[in-house]
This record gives sequence, C-alpha cells and structure tokens, in this order.
Amino acid sequence: MRKFIISALGILLLIGAFLLAQYFIKNKNKPKPTYDKIVKTVFVDTVKNKEIPIIITASGNLTAKSKIELFSEVQGVLQPSRKEFKTGTNYSKGEILLSINRDEFYASLQSQKSNLYNLITSIMSDIRLDYPDDFEKWENYLQNFDINKTTPKIPEFSSDKEKYFISGRGITTSYYNVKNLEVKLGKYQIRAPYNGILTEALVTPGTLVRVGQKLGEFINPTIYEMEVAINAAYSNMIKIGNSVTLYNLERSKSYKGKVIRVNGKIDQSSQTIKVFIELTDKSLKEGMYLEADLIAKSEQEVIEISRKLLIENSSVYIVNDSVLNLVKVNPVYFNSESVVIKGLPDNSMILKQSVPGAYHGMPVKINKIN
Repeated sequence: MRKFIISALGILLLIGAFLLAQYFIKNKNKPKPTYDKIVKTVFVDTVKNKEIPIIITASGNLTAKSKIELFSEVQGVLQPSRKEFKTGTNYSKGEILLSINRDEFYASLQSQKSNLYNLITSIMSDIRLDYPDDFEKWENYLQNFDINKTTPKIPEFSSDKEKYFISGRGITTSYYNVKNLEVKLGKYQIRAPYNGILTEALVTPGTLVRVGQKLGEFINPTIYEMEVAINAAYSNMIKIGNSVTLYNLERSKSYKGKVIRVNGKIDQSSQTIKVFIELTDKSLKEGMYLEADLIAKSEQEVIEISRKLLIENSSVYIVNDSVLNLVKVNPVYFNSESVVIKGLPDNSMILKQSVPGAYHGMPVKINKIN
C-alpha cells in the first residue's frame, strides 16, 4: 500500500511539472504590453519685463497728531461754561473748555495787588527827594496801575542805587508775588489751544476738582498719525516723504498720506521697525483701523508671479521646445501671495499654473487657449 501511494504522488508531480513547462513555453513568445507616453498640457504666460513699484503692506489705528489730556493744576468746584463739557462738543481756538470757581483765589490776588500799589505809593516822597530823575516814571506807573487789569511791569532801574532802594522796600518781591498769582489765576480756566473736539469728558459741573486730576481729552480732528510695523528687511526702502495709500477695512474708500518719521531702532523680538504716517481727511476718526500700502521704490526689468510658481525660493519653470526647464531667478520682493522676480529674458514662456510632479526635462504641451 505504501509503495502504491508513493508511486501515485510521483506520477502527479510529473504531470504538474509537464503542465507548468507547457504554460511557460506558451507565454514566452507573447508580446509585451505597450503604454502610451503621457504629455501634460500646461498654461503659460509670455514674459514681459517692466517697472514695478514695490508696495509694502501694513496696518494700524489712527491717533490724532494734536492731542492733549486735560489735567487740573488747581483745586476748586467746576462751574458751568457756555458749552456743555461733554464728549463730542466742538470748540474754537481760545474758547473756554473748563472753568473752576476762583472767587477765593481772586480775592487773594486783589489783596496782593493792593499791597503792591500801597508800597509804591509809600515811597514816592522819598523818590522825589533822592531820585528826582526817576520820579516821573514811577508816577506814570501808579497812574496806569489798574487793580482790575493785569499788573504792568515795574519800571526799569536807572542805577544800582535805585535798584537797591526799591528792592529794599520789598517792592520787587511784592511785584513778582503778584505776577505769580496772576499766572496761577489763569489756570482756573482751561481754553482750547486749537480748533478741536472733546473726545473724553470725566467731570461735570459741581464736581470738586483736585490738583492733578484728569478731566478729559481734546484733539484736533483734521490731522492724524498712524504707527505701523514693517519687516526690518525693508527698512532701507522706506524714506521720509514716501507716499502712502491707505484703505478702510472694506477697501471701499482710500486716503492719501506720507511717511513723516522712521524709527531708528529695530524691535529685537519681532525684527520690525516702526514707521509713522501722516494723513488728513475730515471723514477720519481717531482709533479708525486702516491698511496702508507704502510705495517703497520701483524695480526695473522685473515681473510679478504667484509665490506658488517659485521653486525653493530661487527657481521657476519655463517651457522651451515643449520641455520644462528649471531656471534660476532673483526674487526681489515677497508679499503674501506674489513675488517680484528678476532674471528672465523677455518672451520667455513661464508657467502660469503649477504642474503636479513637474521636473526638469519633463515633456509638456502648451495650451493655446489662455
């Protein structure tokens, strides 16, 4: 039985080997399949070098160029003025913004003026006897002295002797005390330094105002300044006087401005430099957010392409005799979506769209419809 099984297995192996040999012989002369070579269709642009202005984009918020914070230098109760001290109120130059009750201080000033007048009057007889040549000017001074007006300057001294005499009677000291009080009296009223608008009001009539207390903010709404930060790599392109076009957030309205200052220090953490832009427009408001296009300079013999077409920041594909060639270029300026490059001859055929799997020497076909 065992010999029979071994014999049967041997016969099966021989039959299997024969069939396998017949399969290989049959397929040996079978022709190999051929595959068509795929040539991709590409879109191209014809290179036309030209002058392109380099525009640096930045953004920021407007700040009034003329802006003052109002603080009290005296203490007293705030009085009502001709106009309400409220946000949005417009004032003309010289108009009273705030008035603090000064009755007590005014009475003290008048007392000091009276004291000065009496001191001079008390020495007039001595001046007539000892300084007859100077009597007339002091007499004229008293005649022109009005306690309800600003104290006039005391006469110039004709000699050191006269100076010592007047000073020794306490008149010089009394005069400067009066002038000091007159200056302080002016601080009980705050006037508009220019035509402007109140943008912040922190007190109301009847409020007890203290020394150093902030009362509000006042701005000139016709001229603004915007601070922007640009990449330090472009700092040499920005010059004072460069024109700037600014846009609102929706880019539905544009404004014209100019660079007025460039900071001399680069921020170490962000590697940016601050640039200050000045602009004037009646429709602008403080705090408004604007985007700025700074025209830094113009580059000659360049083209602008999509950043997607730049390979490793130094090369682009052009089509030459239906073959892709990878050529070196010189990137001049990058922005968010495009790059300005130099180095391609006019009439070169540059890819308009990136080609997946592109390589140097790749055969392509140009799409004639662009």
